[in-house]
Amino acid sequence: MSLRRTLFVLLFVSFAYFYQAGGWNQNSRFALVRAITNDGTLRIDPYQGNTGDKSFFDGHFYSDKAPGQALAAVATVAPVRLIYRAFGGDPESFAGLALLSWVATVFTVGLLTASAGVVLFDLARDWGASSDAALFAALTFGLATPMWFLATIFIGHALAASCLLVAFAAAARVSAERELTPMRPVAWSAYPESRDRRHGLLVGLGAGWATVSEFPAAVPAVLLAGWTLASAWPLGRRRAFRLVAAMTGGAVASAVVLMLYQWACFGSPFHLAYSSESGDFGGMHQGLFGITRPTWHALYQILIGEYRGLLPLSPLMLAAPLGLVLLLRRPGPPAQGAIVASTIALFYVLLNASYHYWEGGWSLGPRHLAPALPFLCLGLPPLWHAGGRRGRTALLAAAVLSFGVSTISVSTMVQPPANVARPFRELIWPAFRDGDLALNTQTFVHHTVDAARWRTHEDPKAAFNLGMKLGLDGHASLLPLAVIWVLCGAALYRARRSEARDA
Repeated sequence: MSLRRTLFVLLFVSFAYFYQAGGWNQNSRFALVRAITNDGTLRIDPYQGNTGDKSFFDGHFYSDKAPGQALAAVATVAPVRLIYRAFGGDPESFAGLALLSWVATVFTVGLLTASAGVVLFDLARDWGASSDAALFAALTFGLATPMWFLATIFIGHALAASCLLVAFAAAARVSAERELTPMRPVAWSAYPESRDRRHGLLVGLGAGWATVSEFPAAVPAVLLAGWTLASAWPLGRRRAFRLVAAMTGGAVASAVVLMLYQWACFGSPFHLAYSSESGDFGGMHQGLFGITRPTWHALYQILIGEYRGLLPLSPLMLAAPLGLVLLLRRPGPPAQGAIVASTIALFYVLLNASYHYWEGGWSLGPRHLAPALPFLCLGLPPLWHAGGRRGRTALLAAAVLSFGVSTISVSTMVQPPANVARPFRELIWPAFRDGDLALNTQTFVHHTVDAARWRTHEDPKAAFNLGMKLGLDGHASLLPLAVIWVLCGAALYRARRSEARDA
């Protein structure tokens, strides 16, 4: 199996192995999936009691979340629901909802995030990285940052990050075309039309659907569109028109879906669900839906603090910006990409630090800056090459530490309560040490849970991993995943050796 396929399998299985069960955010999105597949409506009235994240308009309840992830999940949930019922199952039972919500998560955020890991690998190779350096960056992205546990829950951050990375990679390839094309008019047939259309469409659809899934992605989406336009113009009028037309088509298609959804729910294509928030979220009325200006307190907490800090969970991310600086020294697309990637990463950091609810409620790490992670990881391949043997040893040590923290977290609890001051130290590590995995007791039909009862097991666990479904318990439930990692590791090693022989 090729490097790319093995990488995809390794990441996809690692994401699909864990089911994190319910929570306000994912319950709100899945309520929309249930409303569409069960009732043929966008109103979540029968399911609104399962979440505090909801909108109320004209006598009816709606999900207050951007609809992209829920709409994408309908394509897989609807047929699985019919098949489950055909075999005698009840899709609205606890077991049925667990299956359907697992399917919804795995075949939206899990599938897209695993694909994004391959896209990151390809992009690093395009920019001159070795296979080892590109693999290091892709595996770090998927398994040694909070992206791993965000890819196992039915919320929109990892999906938006993956869509933005797809759009970024397509824009980077348009930029590379500009570097290879002489500055003179060329014949219409001199270049493959399908490639131009594909790149343009991926920019438009990727950036557009990221925005439909998480509204703040609109800012990076505009930046990527501008980069594509600037790169397309020197290619000649006809190629530029072809690229821009495809990009516009993808963006417009995404916008039409969002506007039709908002029109059907709220009577206006421009009415965001957050405008009709039903809960007691007074902070949403400050600034632009709760976004005002960055504060030093929030910035410290989302980067360094034990409560929601990125660096305690993934120390390797401390070095990633240095790699983006190294990319600036390379001419052409890598330097341009480093500027765009750094801008997107900085945007999400400042966005999170500017948000009234910067802590993200029940969250492990700063979930609102998660879409910055793939763009930070683009800085890892230059560091791999620049550091020599000692530098690579240090990077690997930081990656192993980050991977260990991620493994412990995704196995135990990825949405610790907001009142736990040091989630990893006070809740996650003690539970993992004791073999008490998959702590969440909140299903997709619960509104609240008593988190103080998790370790007492007075309530049945709703979360699980696939090893538990095989009858294994505690740390032993992770053994099947460890076996898959070993097999994929061996396949990566063989593919890498075969590639080296053919070089």
